[in-house]
Amino acid sequence: MQGSANLNLMIKAARRAARSLVKDFREVENLQVSSKGPGDFVSRADREAERMIKEDLLGARPTYGWLGEETGGTPGQDPTRRWIVDPLDGTTNFLHGLPHWAISIALEHKGEIVAGVVYDPAKDEMFWAEKGAGAWLNDNRRLRVSGRRYLHEAIFATGVPFGAKQTLPAMLKDLAQLMPATAGMRRWGAAALDLSYVAAGRYEGFWERELKAWDIAAGLLLVKEAGGMVEGLREGQDPLETGSILATNTLLFGQVSKLLRG
Repeated sequence: MQGSANLNLMIKAARRAARSLVKDFREVENLQVSSKGPGDFVSRADREAERMIKEDLLGARPTYGWLGEETGGTPGQDPTRRWIVDPLDGTTNFLHGLPHWAISIALEHKGEIVAGVVYDPAKDEMFWAEKGAGAWLNDNRRLRVSGRRYLHEAIFATGVPFGAKQTLPAMLKDLAQLMPATAGMRRWGAAALDLSYVAAGRYEGFWERELKAWDIAAGLLLVKEAGGMVEGLREGQDPLETGSILATNTLLFGQVSKLLRG
């Protein structure tokens, strides 16, 4: 695997945390779980994975800033660089014994994501990208977004709001616009993997609201480096700032954005 020193550090950190998570996943019924709200769980496994990743990344790059789902943000001595980490994307899947969850690690430089890793331990799939170097799966498979150009052939992924989130009406409107025009919708509960699958051409696109930077930072770079387009759901929005994202191949972006932005 060819990559920068930072990328190799990210991959190594993801693999080490994954070994801990896999052990806990095998004994998911024994996890000590606390609830942060309806459908939004945090587990001991989640916190321990973030601790390990933070230890590895800041141990090697102590001047970088940090933004993690469980431990929040900490500015670094170097104000231009920041790690953005979700140690367990798909926590609810994890806690229900569903093998669809991932570790997401991104490196931001001067406000731009320059490296990203999304690791799915259950399938041993390591998605990774660096700015200008393409997107890849494991050691040697170059990723390209789907070449499908017709909506009726396309599959899209999204996240249906849980609990009492205020975006449910907007999501239902989105589904009413897109479902009749497409080959289907998928809701698998892990935004980082949804974006990775767009990069790999498994989905034609993904959109969602109310996400956090750690959910999408690595995935949006994967899509861009695989030849796709990533914007906010509203034109001019920055997905990392708003948590609103639309990612598709270039052939379908105009059609999908017209339906969702109309």
